[in-house]
Amino acid sequence: PPRSTLFPYTTLFRSLPDHTLKNLLEHFSKHTLSLANVPEDELGNGYEFLIKKFADDSGHTAQEFYTNRTVVHLMVQMLEPQPGEKIYDPTCGTGGMLISALDEVRRKGGEYRTLKLYGQERNHMTASIARMNLALHGVDDFAIARGDTLENPVFTEHDRLATFDVVLANPPYSIKQWNREAWTSDRWGRNFLGTPPQGRADYAFFQHILKSLTPSPSPTGRGGRCAILFPHGVLFRKEEADMRQKLVDADLVDCVLGLGPNLFYNSPMEACIVICRMDKPAARRGKVLFINAVDEVTRERSMSYLKPEHQQRIADT
Repeated sequence: PPRSTLFPYTTLFRSLPDHTLKNLLEHFSKHTLSLANVPEDELGNGYEFLIKKFADDSGHTAQEFYTNRTVVHLMVQMLEPQPGEKIYDPTCGTGGMLISALDEVRRKGGEYRTLKLYGQERNHMTASIARMNLALHGVDDFAIARGDTLENPVFTEHDRLATFDVVLANPPYSIKQWNREAWTSDRWGRNFLGTPPQGRADYAFFQHILKSLTPSPSPTGRGGRCAILFPHGVLFRKEEADMRQKLVDADLVDCVLGLGPNLFYNSPMEACIVICRMDKPAARRGKVLFINAVDEVTRERSMSYLKPEHQQRIADT
């Protein structure tokens, strides 16, 4: 198969000499790395460390493979997932956002094992890694599907898109190769804001996510809500102005958060997090909160991240 489908394993094999691999295998053969001997938290965290390491070493493909963990933690804190909720990532990569949502519920003392986690990932190898990642974190109730979310959304029910209480996503930015013509008459009704330009599919992912939110009123009483990591262009590009106006008129946008630079691997770009809610609190209806957090960032060597105090300050706001 193509090298890209074997990533990250070929990266490891090509970079290490045979004697090092031999020593590595012999070292690990001395230990029984089962869940009975190694707690699932430690095994899962070790696995995430390896994923991050591969991302660090892989150049510009890392953004597709791994999202800055501190940004993900912030997104999860802003959505406040609750026990028993269904959580979905339509472009889930290795499953980091789903695991972060689980960790947030556990951190607050909730029964995290009642969560239902769903993800779809186009890259077959990455989808397999996501399944392994969730299993190593002790997750039982999850479904990771393979396939292109725009072309063939897997999670459906009764000839409609399945809906979820929480959606977390870092969609691929401004992709050009997608079926725009099919979107003009999308069978799932995901073109309710309009058809994005061929060279920028961001609002296709945006509409898919909004269509995947539990409508109000919801069984949990909180309504569906989402946090999406986007490039700043979705906020001001002229070719998407009509869709943006319809989005504001629908009163779905709750918060737009501007992030600082260098939070992405090998990229100085700034991005934003857009929070939408199907059931906005009465005091916030007809309003959108804008947060400028460009200075809420710490840089060490070539990497930037959000400290816990940065995350807390933004989430509180």
